Amino acid sequence: MARILLGVSGGIAAYKAVELVRLAGKAGHAVRVVQTPASERFVGRATFEGITGAPVLTSEFDADPMRGAYPGDPPPSHEPIGHLALVGHADVYVIAPASANTLARLAAGFADSMVTTAALAATCPVLVAPAMNHHMWHHPATQANVATLRARGVTVLEPDSGSLASRGEHGDGRLPEPASILAAVESLLAPPAGAGPLDGLSVLVTAGGTREPIDSVRYIGNRSSGRMGLALAEVAADLGADVTVVAANVELPRDPRVTYVDVQTAAELRDATVGAFGRADVLLMAAAVVDFRPALAADHKIKKSAGQDTMRVELELTPDILSELAGARRAGQTVVGFAAEHGDGALAYGRDKLKRKGLDAIVVNDISRADIGFDATDNEVTIVTASHETPVARAPKRDIARAILDEVVALRGQALDPAGA
Repeated sequence: MARILLGVSGGIAAYKAVELVRLAGKAGHAVRVVQTPASERFVGRATFEGITGAPVLTSEFDADPMRGAYPGDPPPSHEPIGHLALVGHADVYVIAPASANTLARLAAGFADSMVTTAALAATCPVLVAPAMNHHMWHHPATQANVATLRARGVTVLEPDSGSLASRGEHGDGRLPEPASILAAVESLLAPPAGAGPLDGLSVLVTAGGTREPIDSVRYIGNRSSGRMGLALAEVAADLGADVTVVAANVELPRDPRVTYVDVQTAAELRDATVGAFGRADVLLMAAAVVDFRPALAADHKIKKSAGQDTMRVELELTPDILSELAGARRAGQTVVGFAAEHGDGALAYGRDKLKRKGLDAIVVNDISRADIGFDATDNEVTIVTASHETPVARAPKRDIARAILDEVVALRGQALDPAGA
């Protein structure tokens, strides 16, 4: 994994940098942190040192006991120049949050703290995530500084919109969520074009769970969060694919490398997926599509009457989207289904679904367990194909996604070279 140098500047959003460090470490990256003196007014060194297991520097004159090394790496035998060694060993330098003051100093080429000095010495990719009041963000001076940095090859993330630190204020200027920043960082570290096993391929993923309206307020739905589908999309992008996600009611951070189409109902998911399927080389149908929907949905809120004990809702089947797409696919397309089953018989059902729907593979998981499946961070699955079954032990969903996509790569290799030559 990567060595990430994180620069933290002063601002209330500095608390989000703590979560960014935690997520990066959880993903296997080694992280070192440098801070501006002002940032210590919001988050102290000890917080970052506790999470990274490495000292934090704020001045070019701070001694670095690790001599520029990152956690897991042996320190050099000599005493290097501190403000050069840390960024010299980094695979990427991230400044988050980047205040308006820090943006100005970066654009002017100042070297008055470890954060700005490291930026001047960086030969690795540099990513900046601004955070400030919306008036400051839209000021011509700030926009000119951003344009200057981008012209120099710095990746500058657009801030999010929403509630700001000043009470009652809304607008642009919020620091993007840590997961989104980490996704952008990992995209900078992705293999160059031609290096990934899915490079040049279009991957279509469905994610989340559909909601079928009963009336203008109520709906029939399921507990799918979309975590598995979004993990598949992120890993597919890591492997070089052009990725589109049809997201059904997914409220999770988005990967800037991925195109998202938001839908709510099974019919909307069907239309969006059918529309994109013709351009896709791989379909990963991870969405949990509600099997039944109200035959007639009211366009108003249904009121209960005095003394009413029951309400009857007639249900009808939703479209079998996966069968439709599998039956319409062209040569060279790979179609993978998912079967979220409850308890015994899950594998038998998965094998039947694989054959009945004409799929290349199906991913079976047992949702009766609370520690895996719907809305959990981990999963445990069995990948079933016509020739073999591959159990994947419990692991974070990103790791499960990689195992699934490794199987897709193998299946496509067999399809392109059926003789194994």
